[in-house]
Amino acid sequence: MKINRLLVAGLLTLSSPVIAQGPAGRAETASEMSIASRVQGLKKMDGYFPFYYEEKTGKILLVVDKFDTDFLYFKYMAEGVGNGGPERGQASSAMAKFMRVGPKVFLVQPNTNFRASTANPDELKAVDNAFAKSVIFGFTPVATEGEKVLIDLTPFLIRDSQNIGSRLANRSYSGLNRGAAATSSATAYRIDETRSAVFLPNTKNFPKNTEFEAMVTLVNPAASSGNRYGGGGDGIAPDPTAVTVKMHQSFVELPDDKYKPRKFDSRSAMGMFSYTDFAAPMSEPLVKRYSRRHRLEKKNPNAKVSEPVKPIVYYVDRGAPEPIKKALIEGGNWWNEAFEAAGFKNAFQVKELPADADPMDIRYNVVNWINRSGSPRAFSSGASYIDPRTGEIIKGVVTLGADRHRQDYLIAVGLTQPYVDGKPIPKQLEEMALARIRQLSAHEIGHTLGYAHNFAASPKGRASVMDYPFPKMTLKKDGTIDISDAYAKGIGSWDVRSVIWGYTEFPKGANEDAELDKIMQETLKQGFIFIPGIGGYAHPTSHQWDDGENPIAELDKLMKVRRQVLDNFSEKAIPKGEPMATLEEVLVPMYLLHRYQVEAVAKSVGGLYFTHAVKGDGQVITRMVEPKEQWKAFDALMATVTPEALALPEALIQKIPPRPSGYPSSVETFSGKTGPTFDPISAAEAAATLTISSILDPERAARLIEYNARDREQPGFMAVADKLIESTWKAPMQTGYHGQLQTMVNNLTMKHLLALAANSKAPENARGQALLKVEELREWLNSNMATAQANQKANMLFALSQIEGFRAEPNKFEPGPQFTMPPGAPIGMPGMDFLDDDWVY
Repeated sequence: MKINRLLVAGLLTLSSPVIAQGPAGRAETASEMSIASRVQGLKKMDGYFPFYYEEKTGKILLVVDKFDTDFLYFKYMAEGVGNGGPERGQASSAMAKFMRVGPKVFLVQPNTNFRASTANPDELKAVDNAFAKSVIFGFTPVATEGEKVLIDLTPFLIRDSQNIGSRLANRSYSGLNRGAAATSSATAYRIDETRSAVFLPNTKNFPKNTEFEAMVTLVNPAASSGNRYGGGGDGIAPDPTAVTVKMHQSFVELPDDKYKPRKFDSRSAMGMFSYTDFAAPMSEPLVKRYSRRHRLEKKNPNAKVSEPVKPIVYYVDRGAPEPIKKALIEGGNWWNEAFEAAGFKNAFQVKELPADADPMDIRYNVVNWINRSGSPRAFSSGASYIDPRTGEIIKGVVTLGADRHRQDYLIAVGLTQPYVDGKPIPKQLEEMALARIRQLSAHEIGHTLGYAHNFAASPKGRASVMDYPFPKMTLKKDGTIDISDAYAKGIGSWDVRSVIWGYTEFPKGANEDAELDKIMQETLKQGFIFIPGIGGYAHPTSHQWDDGENPIAELDKLMKVRRQVLDNFSEKAIPKGEPMATLEEVLVPMYLLHRYQVEAVAKSVGGLYFTHAVKGDGQVITRMVEPKEQWKAFDALMATVTPEALALPEALIQKIPPRPSGYPSSVETFSGKTGPTFDPISAAEAAATLTISSILDPERAARLIEYNARDREQPGFMAVADKLIESTWKAPMQTGYHGQLQTMVNNLTMKHLLALAANSKAPENARGQALLKVEELREWLNSNMATAQANQKANMLFALSQIEGFRAEPNKFEPGPQFTMPPGAPIGMPGMDFLDDDWVY
């Protein structure tokens, strides 16, 4: 790694203990200079850690008057670079303390993951000595005064505290490819101190928190105006060689010791806070698990319903546009209903951030509205910043990508085809988008209250805002689509039960654990289950972006709606004056309207119903899906890849020309193999790939084999593969456009069978059975070649060539490239709602 010698020399100079000239020209050291004399005439900011600002040098001089005292250290992106990179609102927190070691002062981060809950000093010391700490930064005092030390905090503030330089390089923002080149010194962004400084307007002090902000410029001379940062396109910095952002850092007083942690229950949806306790008795687990939650106490603990001592208040970004801001406030306030059910009155509130409030102040829970460049497919997150000792949520920060409403609006446009000359745009389109914004606000705030996703909520009447909801649509008798009930209104019944469990305050003397168990038993009795992202690709009722009680019935319904929309799709999907080629942007979400329901239905094939049961709670722990239901799901899946399902009307295909100047293709449009022209076969391939790959998923194949071995009534993988081949290769060959769609699906089936057989990470029994089906297909192709029609014979020859290539070198076989779908979540990117999919600090 190259080191900037001038920079190092400058830092060494700043670290020198020689401060000023004393009598007879003798250098006066830090130990001899008083703080009062060093800060004379400087602007003082009193607060948790007092500090001074030296205007002529731009330095922050911090008074450290609390050594070996733990506090919270926050790092926060006050400004982001956008475009899915480091975002405003991203943050992290840890416990820290200042320590004196000889002539130096260290900012140290202790290891809070390992501890000993004991008063025995020897046990405490043994754990402390067993695990490494982290010295975050080192300082040399510039003045002392008794037990107080004055340090120059400026180098600590003007640095890449958020590691943006490497993050930009890793995202290939420099315009180079990912990999070794992307992380080389030539492509990394580094701090330029000459273009960085403390940002005084947001450097403040409060009684319980001290806030610092710096305007930091990261430079990369290798960047050019042709990359994502500069020139045209979706550049996010005017000069691609310099990216300037604001980074915020905070020192915050720890809460008092009156917070009472609540136990963790894997059935409750509350996030877990844990640590290893080496002082735990032999009869108890080493790992202690508690729930992440806000502190909420009644003014009158004995009252059934009481005002809180201090309500939980969230503040919405003043920069959010109307009417979105209003929708964010309305949706967030839905949670108050749940807190009322838990015995609190006016305990949860959402308001607009006051004009004089600072969203970076630890006292404010905030909902930030973030503008990004590029695709409208923005993402959101809900972060909970916790006390690392107890799991108490201290501050909630929601980060919402601007234009979150536009994808939903686009779906509404595709469903209703509203652009008719001389007629106004129906209000229902905006109402649908705003309804989703309300739900989104409640969802992300829910994460900051401590709650994880519950993807098993949709079968019980859209029971949770913590699910990812798909817009509900109804095909009317006149052929139009009704979207008036696209999204639920208000908090869900599961969310109410979650808050009752997580936030109810019990009377003094009550056994809290026993009372919580009673609440959970009532929740289970009402038929609720909690399955977060761990439902994966196996649980038939746990899925994101699905709707309805039965996923198979919902897919059948959705395919009818989709067919109606596609058959009537026209230029009424775009405004007057827009290029006809832009029909494709609206067509994409309509053509792929069924994509997430396909994934949901696939879970029934080789699926497993399960619950997060605990011993003695009475829940059914695991249950295989009935064979009849699995075959029903299989048939529903295969109905999505028939030529009739995949075909677009000829009149519509003729209305989509090549892209004109100024309207390039993007991730929001289909890829193709026909050059500049719209390629309906490749669009169909993108859709069909999801279905075929879902059926031939390696984990699904392994489960099918296992379940069949345990229960002969279960379908088994070979029976599923046989029926798949019967429905594709062995089906009567059609002609024309439909015949080419059938050929494409046949090839996908063959490629994914070969891919499964060649997959070294797949179980060997699944690979072996896939290999058997490939061999049987090869024999069938050879035996039927002579009687095949020309188009079918060509397809057979290609399949045989692929199979022979696989047989020659199975370990080196790679199926040909396949087109993937454009990103298509109803709103935003599902993978960006972090951890379980959230950022939780």
